Amino acid sequence: MSNDPLIIFDTTLRDGEQSPGASMTLEEKVRIAKMLEQLRVDVIEAGFPVASPGDFNAVKAVADVIKDSSICGLSRALDKDIEAAGEALKNAVAPRIHTFIATSPIHMREKLNMQPDDVVENAIRAVKKARQYTDDVEFSAEDAGRSEPEFLFRIVEAAINAGATTINIPDTVGYTMPHQFGDLIRQLIEQVPNSDKAIFSTHCHNDLGLAVGNSLAGVLNGARQVECTINGLGERAGNAALEEIVMAVRTRQDVFPCDTRIDTTHIVPTSRMLSRITGFPVQPNKAIVGKNAFAHESGIHQDGVLKSRETYEIMRAQDVGWSDNQIVLGKHSGRNAVKTRLKELGFEFESEVALNSAFKRFKALADKKHEVFDEDLLVIVSQTSEKEKKAIYSLVFSEVCSETGETPEAHVTIEVEGKEMNAKATGGGPVDAVFKAIESVVNSNTELKLYSVNNITSGTDSQGEVTVQLEHDGKIVYGHGAHTDIVIASAKAYIDALNKQASVNDRSHPQHNSI
Repeated sequence: MSNDPLIIFDTTLRDGEQSPGASMTLEEKVRIAKMLEQLRVDVIEAGFPVASPGDFNAVKAVADVIKDSSICGLSRALDKDIEAAGEALKNAVAPRIHTFIATSPIHMREKLNMQPDDVVENAIRAVKKARQYTDDVEFSAEDAGRSEPEFLFRIVEAAINAGATTINIPDTVGYTMPHQFGDLIRQLIEQVPNSDKAIFSTHCHNDLGLAVGNSLAGVLNGARQVECTINGLGERAGNAALEEIVMAVRTRQDVFPCDTRIDTTHIVPTSRMLSRITGFPVQPNKAIVGKNAFAHESGIHQDGVLKSRETYEIMRAQDVGWSDNQIVLGKHSGRNAVKTRLKELGFEFESEVALNSAFKRFKALADKKHEVFDEDLLVIVSQTSEKEKKAIYSLVFSEVCSETGETPEAHVTIEVEGKEMNAKATGGGPVDAVFKAIESVVNSNTELKLYSVNNITSGTDSQGEVTVQLEHDGKIVYGHGAHTDIVIASAKAYIDALNKQASVNDRSHPQHNSI
């Protein structure tokens, strides 16, 4: 069995960000891109440059700093889109332009209002224009899963003749069954005369929970690129999860005639960073990266694993980045020990100022906790990066009085653009009181849609990790906060969400449900 390279195309920064509430700042996109580079992702789709100035600048920033991965910008089959992508990518070591147009009857008729001949003509023109900026051009047939095969054969052949080097076949609405999707990839490779001149790719959505299954069916039928996201992040039900694709192929080399170049030990740290930045927690039973992915409670399972790990574990937890270190560091640990352990986890500091800030937070936490775990360190890094950002709101002081039989009262001091403001409020509980006190200062007119608390590690001294979801004028943002005091963690999460809400730009994509 041959061992072909399987290209991993990560679209967390583009399609993943289209998940409601998952908007990221330029700095956050660069941080994630650097982690994806350490993960050894082949292609990073950094954004949709024409969508907004923020998207353009983010793609440019990622293209400027990433050296070991190709950087891709998405564009519709329009001159202005391709020109924006070309400009944003001009400093990339290995730039790729990804242009697309819809090919299903319903999309051509209802959305594009175009005839099939016109769609083919536009696709050819777009690919040729993209080739003016780079030799690495990808063409996608949007909603390929519901397109007529004969028309797909025709437009794919034309796109390859025009210069496309990668042909992406998206299951845009997650409608296709694995056997159908695999058969479609096989037919394209067999029926398109010039198919040997391009790499075929999958891009599957998870509306029916089949994104990974469809992607793998495509690989088994000749696709040699998979488009996916960390944690399966994406609009609606999400995209194919990178970690599941990579580990399925790596674990079942008896089935797959290919493998990736991914450094799997960075999977869990990357997953956690994304979760922290977006505020989307990973469900405990999520494959590969969930807390319970390698946990065993059943006595029979525990007995089997103790006798031989392979009885119930088909992968090693350490291979995907789970640490078997229990006590990592403590209050007597030095600055270099913290720096070294974080480097082992995939984090390197760009300045002494950032390292000093992280170490200061580590010491403050170590005074509260006897044992500091890897999970705590990952939170510290995220908090350090957040602290460095210029925030409109920040928590200065919080005091809550909660007594049996009495109405809880909160007193907070919030810094608003450099000016400290005090407020008091009562509520149904201590968290409710704190939120109302904060609101009396900021008057955000947001609606709290979700409030969630999880422990980061075990023990009563564990940091509590709070996630809040706020909605304002139809826009959703998530906030994250962590502290050994749940009420303070809640206040920090609420303020984090308020800062994101205040900084959200109008990111209405020209083609929102793209690819």
